[in-house]
Amino acid sequence: MRIFSGIQPTGRKHLGNYVGAIRQWVVGQDRGQAIHCIVDLHAITVPYEPSELTTTVLDTSALLMAAGLDPDRCLLFRQSDVREHTELCWLLTPVTAYGELSRMTQFKEKSAQQKDFVSTGIFFYPVLQAADVLAYQTNEVPVGEDQKQHVELMRDIAQRFNSRFGETFVVPEHRVPAVAARIMDLQQPEMKMSTTGSSELGAVFMLDRPDDIRRKFRSAVTDSGREIVRGPDKPGISNLIDIMAAVREVEPDEIEKEYVDAEGYAGLKQDVGEAVVDLFAPIQERYAEIRPDEKAIAEVLATGADRARAISSETVRLVRERMGLGP
Repeated sequence: MRIFSGIQPTGRKHLGNYVGAIRQWVVGQDRGQAIHCIVDLHAITVPYEPSELTTTVLDTSALLMAAGLDPDRCLLFRQSDVREHTELCWLLTPVTAYGELSRMTQFKEKSAQQKDFVSTGIFFYPVLQAADVLAYQTNEVPVGEDQKQHVELMRDIAQRFNSRFGETFVVPEHRVPAVAARIMDLQQPEMKMSTTGSSELGAVFMLDRPDDIRRKFRSAVTDSGREIVRGPDKPGISNLIDIMAAVREVEPDEIEKEYVDAEGYAGLKQDVGEAVVDLFAPIQERYAEIRPDEKAIAEVLATGADRARAISSETVRLVRERMGLGP
């Protein structure tokens, strides 16, 4: 069983990133061969500062290790250190349709935001993402709900390649967390929590100070009425219930039962804030220990890249052979 995950090195990681992805990755280390990639090549498809990219790669790597990724139990590496990703991306283009890429939700959203200049990198982003996964003959891709469309495209690309050139790729499956796959914005609970789209009060970041986390939950938007139940007319309370359930790793129904006699929302908001503070406290402590040693982080990434190339180079060799390329 191979499990592949990729994460952007840009932007602060928030509660939704942790619940929807990072925590799954930590658990996945005991379920199979876990492969985790810092996708810096994806990061350059939108405007960015080159001088900051190396730093943010180290930040993200340290945070992942602080959250529980163990380089002795998984592969952790920087995408651009493994050139097989970019080669395989191009080799997959003959079995990827223009119409498929133009219909991708992420492409539509990002191209709408960048009306003056829409890079082809945004358009080809899903093909590189497919290459990331297929290069390792991946069985499972743990993702949030918003990435299911990309996994479906990976599956289509793999099946189309296998049909045209012969059985080559494992067709990956997606794995979505059962509880709180989508953590919503605390100020606008109709929209997903986001590093770029949320306000400072709307997103809870993994490295936020405890008092800031508490303040954000105290300020969380709630709904009319006083009953603590989920429902389409209660997006704010539904989000808080889902967050508490995700932190405790229980079903949302259990949280509703616990607060059935509560008078108002203040107690729930306070309790959720404390639960998130407790959730992130050991991660923050470990991050403070890991991040200063940049040499050690770089060594982890280099070792991971060597191990990743050993797998991906064999896949690319097979793909080239199937396609009639090279000697």
